[in-house]
This record gives sequence, structure tokens and C-alpha cells, in this order.
Amino acid sequence: MTKKSSARGPDLVLQDERGGKTVYFRPCRMPELPDITVYIERLEALVGGKRLEKVRLSSPFVLRTFDPPIREAETKRVTGFRRMGKRIVFELEAELFLVIHLMISGRLRWRERGVVIQRKIGLAAFDFSEGSLLFTEAASKKRASIFVVKGEKALAPFERGGVEPLESTRTQFTEALQRENRTLKRAMTDPRILSGVGNAYSDEILFHAQLSPVKRTRQLRDDELGRLFESTRTVLEQWTDRLRNEVGDGFPEKVTAFHDEMAVHGRYKKPCRVCRTAIQRIRLASNEFNYCPRCQTGGKLLADRSLSRLLKSDWPKSIEELEELEATRPAVAAPTKGRGKQAAAKSRATKETRTKNRAVEQTGTKKSAAKKRAAKPSAPRASRKRATT
Repeated sequence: MTKKSSARGPDLVLQDERGGKTVYFRPCRMPELPDITVYIERLEALVGGKRLEKVRLSSPFVLRTFDPPIREAETKRVTGFRRMGKRIVFELEAELFLVIHLMISGRLRWRERGVVIQRKIGLAAFDFSEGSLLFTEAASKKRASIFVVKGEKALAPFERGGVEPLESTRTQFTEALQRENRTLKRAMTDPRILSGVGNAYSDEILFHAQLSPVKRTRQLRDDELGRLFESTRTVLEQWTDRLRNEVGDGFPEKVTAFHDEMAVHGRYKKPCRVCRTAIQRIRLASNEFNYCPRCQTGGKLLADRSLSRLLKSDWPKSIEELEELEATRPAVAAPTKGRGKQAAAKSRATKETRTKNRAVEQTGTKKSAAKKRAAKPSAPRASRKRATT
């Protein structure tokens, strides 16, 4: 496994099991409600009512339970699927359930029956008569998981308590959102408040509702609450339909949080589709969220915790100040084709020249010292003995 640089960071370079061609996996984010919904729909169509013949584990760490054993799931018929937040639940005969959490880099792939599990990213395979469902995770830290539980009550720990955004009423949505006075971004991505929504679609929802991601939930007016409720349903339904149409009768292969059609998420410094203002971002630890300063914050530039603290008074307070600052910044010439290779070659030649010169200088110094020692007359033996005594 190697890495390849890209605009959004290094890509993982892996070998595809279908013919050995190289595939680049872009760093992805955790699948959210639209992605999980399409996964479940295609699983229902492919293996609903079918018998799970065998479970193959490539990594023992992916299985987080031991009772009941995973082998008890074999030969059981699949009676249905359900979504619990961002988890996929396989419903089997005898009230047995397989709970799969994809986490950030976990993905499901439909392949021919009995396909070999990839050594680098393969976690498990579920074999059916029609094909095999591969469970993969293209990440160095393996966080994806499988839980085997028995009985409906055993599913309770996986229920985080958030309301279903496409099933709740406006009253339920508002009560859950204003239970605590938090920023909208934090509230929208909290599974105890809203089920199935993460970083990507919360950015899109807040942009659609024209609300600042740092506005407090209890500061929202009634019309803003109504706008947010409608935007949540609209964005999630539109993206579910879009992903469903892209997959068609196949199986989701390119599950990612970055889509070219998105309004703000993953579009830092690109022009807003409404007002053409450059999309901005805020970084918090390993996460970042994107917003349009004119459409969502009234032109105010939100403070980035790391950069704004570093710049202090120099941090621009509005998008106008940022644009003026960028306008006065000297233009940097774009590198021409092949210029990087030429610069690297020149740098290597310079280093080699310096190394040679240093070696010559060291050789010359050694020769000069040897000549001085040879030219210096040696003292008589007796005097040397007296000198030592």
C-alpha cells in the first residue's frame, strides 16, 4: 500500500481484486443517512430472504462480541435490514442480529461468490449463493466493527436516542434540537439529537437553510427553526434520490462524503453557487466544516481556533477584509510543466558539488598538515627524554 498526493490529501493506492488494476481511494468520511439508506435498499434487493451460507473473518479484531458466536449466523436466512443511526443491522432467523458499523473508512462491496478477501483492507466476507458481500476498511487504524447479538433487547445499546430526521414532526425536531443550548453544527452531528447526520450533510443542510453553523440552538427564531426543519428533510431526500439513481440496479461502490454537486462541503476556496463568494472553513482537530460567509453569516468570517489565535488582531473579521488582504498579496507564479523536476535536478547537482568541494577541502587540509609535520625538524633523542621527565 502506497500513497499518492492529491488536492484533498494523500490517497491510498491499492490493487483492485477484479483484475489487479490500481485504484486510488480518496480519504473519505463516515457514511451518513443517504449512503446507509442506499446500502440497505441494495442489500434487501440482493440478499433479502436468502440464506447466509458462511462468514469469513480476515481480521479477528473486527468482531467485537463472542456470545453468541459468529458461526451461529451461518445457515440463517436474512429476514430484513434496518438502520440504527449510521449502523447497518442484518436481521436473521431466530432473532439473531449482525450490527455493522462502517465508521470512517469501512465499506461494503458486492462481489462474485467466494472471492478472496484482500489482505490489506479486507475485514470479512459474507457468502451467499448469489455472491459475496465484502467488508473492507482502507485505513491504517481499523475502527470498523461487527457485533453479533440475540433478541431485540440486545439492540438497545446501539440506539443513541436521536430523532429520525425524515420521520419526526417539526415539534419533535425542535424539542430535540433545543434540549441543550449548543451550536447548530454540534447539534446537527450529535447522534443523541439527530440520527444519521454527520459532517458532510450538516454542512449542506445549514447552507440550504442559510444559517450560521455557530449559531446557538436556543437563539433560533421560529421561522429559522421551520427553515432548518424543511432544509433537513429536503437535503437528505434529494441526496438519497441522487445516490439511488447513480447506483441503479448495481451496488454502491464510490461511497464518499465529497461530491462535485455539493454546495459547500469539501469546496473550500471555491466560489459559492449562489453568490460566488469563496467558501470558507473552520478546522477543529481532525474535522473541518465549510460555509459561505455571505449566505450564512452575513459576511462575517468565523474564527478558526488555531489560525485566528495565532494571528490575533490580524485575523480578518469579515469576508470583505479577507478579500482586500488577498488582493494586496503578491501574486505567485504558477509552476510550469517540468519545472519541479528541473528544480529537483538542480538541487541534487548543487548538493553533489558541495559534497565534492567539502571532500577536496578536507583532503587538502590533511595534506597540508602532513607536510607541516614532515617539514618540522625532529628533536634529539636525549632532549626528548628530558622533556618527558
